[in-house]
Amino acid sequence: MSLTKRIVGLVVLALIPALAVQGYNEYALRTARAEAVRNEAMRAARSVAADLGQFGRGARQVLGILAGLSEIRGKDARACTAYLATLVNQVPGSFFFGVADADGRIRCNTLGTPVGAYTVADRSYFQDAMRTGGFAIGTVVSGRVTGRPTIQFAQAIADDDGDGRPDGIVITSIDLSYLASRQATAGLPPEAALTVADRQGTILLRLPDHEAWAGKPLPPNLWKGLTDHRGKVADLPGLLGDTRITAVTGASPEDLDSVTVAVGLSPARAFADIDAATRRGVVLIGLGAILAVAAALMAGRAFIRRPVRRLLAAASAWRAGELGARTGITGTGEFGQLGEAFDAMAASLQRHEGELRDEVARSHVMQERQTMMLHELNHRVRNTLTTVQSLARQTRCDDDRGERLEGRILSLSKTHDLLSRDDWGGASLRTVLENELAPFRDDQAHRFGLQGADIDLLPRYVLALGMTVHELTTNAAKYGALSTEAGRVDVAWNVIVAESGARRLAMEWRESGGPAVQEPSKRGFGTRLITGGVSRELGGSVRLDFAAEGLRCSLDVPLDGPDRFTSFSEVAGTRPFGTA
Repeated sequence: MSLTKRIVGLVVLALIPALAVQGYNEYALRTARAEAVRNEAMRAARSVAADLGQFGRGARQVLGILAGLSEIRGKDARACTAYLATLVNQVPGSFFFGVADADGRIRCNTLGTPVGAYTVADRSYFQDAMRTGGFAIGTVVSGRVTGRPTIQFAQAIADDDGDGRPDGIVITSIDLSYLASRQATAGLPPEAALTVADRQGTILLRLPDHEAWAGKPLPPNLWKGLTDHRGKVADLPGLLGDTRITAVTGASPEDLDSVTVAVGLSPARAFADIDAATRRGVVLIGLGAILAVAAALMAGRAFIRRPVRRLLAAASAWRAGELGARTGITGTGEFGQLGEAFDAMAASLQRHEGELRDEVARSHVMQERQTMMLHELNHRVRNTLTTVQSLARQTRCDDDRGERLEGRILSLSKTHDLLSRDDWGGASLRTVLENELAPFRDDQAHRFGLQGADIDLLPRYVLALGMTVHELTTNAAKYGALSTEAGRVDVAWNVIVAESGARRLAMEWRESGGPAVQEPSKRGFGTRLITGGVSRELGGSVRLDFAAEGLRCSLDVPLDGPDRFTSFSEVAGTRPFGTA
């Protein structure tokens, strides 16, 4: 073999580690990006499914309330129609309400259709609701009256005749365009394709081009792919024939379990920056190889066996991944310079490899921290907004003209400030009580008694008990012991430890010296907030004793129970979406 060929061979061997590193980096980057894109697609699909589930819960609650109203349960079509007409444009996403009797004949609706003008007995939601006596979801159909693609929710009306069969159903038709616009502003990834289908594979929502696809059936092969990969991420063909990284999920079983949600991301967009970097890397490596071969040809006129062997040995070591190996050749001659250049290249590669590993490790840690912080922020903001929404919705039904709503929101704000002092690590029970009673204790501390060993509470206990004590304090100031100069409030608590080791908090609020107490004729939202918050949020119990000498409120709360809810959104039977 000629000298020139041998030197060229040495140059090629020297470039092999660089190519190996480039190939490894390419593989690592694509693997990491593919996993990140799959996770992003699944997060987007689950977010859409959770939003649709929330919408379904709101619609279900509205229908449940309607099914219990006398205007709906009665036989007077005129009164029923008049009442339903008041709901138009009041419930987001619902553009039609109707009531059908036990035989499926329409009794009344928001359009004022005559009694018995058409029947819904052949609809699946009517049959399911009548069979189960509860809530049912239909499939995508064109409304007989409106002619619009829609999906119906139905709630059975409880039996009044004693024969065990529901008296009929309450129906609402959902505006699919509303749901599409709701998701279009929900922050889907760029160029994402969203497809939501009912249990028969008919399209409910489609982004983009919702109006063109709504109400159409999915192609059989695509529908089969979605059902086979529910809960997974796979490369599936889209409606336009382009393969996408598609995450498939569904709403939770207690909400819209018949709905399939799929979010597809474009692989071309996902890997665009990596492809560009690969092309640049290939060009640079090619240029480097050309320059190295040219240099080798120029140095091929001189040949020394020992330096060549040392160069070959060093190149073999580099090829094996030992970037710490060096040629040891120095000098002003061609081989000396070549040896020094090879050693410098190996050192550079070794340094870049170490920096790359350190950078990948730091990037992974920072990404995990950022993801955790975003999830925590989203969780706390969503819970706070849901709580305020629930308080505002229920307070509209009271006659306080906003005073109690403002007080409740200020109480929630004070409790959040209290938790923020310790980075949401919790607070003590005594601190919570003093925080809520502070406006009345500043110059009248003798009217309050706090007795019990101080205990530390988790954030969910602080929020629930803070709202409960606020309602008791507000009621006492308006109607109870704090409404008179001689009134007094005593709060006592202790922790009871069972034989199994489980702990329970027993707390009693006792008023005295105030006006005579009479038990109210109906439960207001404040009472429902007290009882519902402790029972639903903390799994405890509340007993209210309206004794003449003063109100007594006894709370029994488990301190070691599992986390039941994350907000007050279900206090007093309310839910965060869709109520009028």
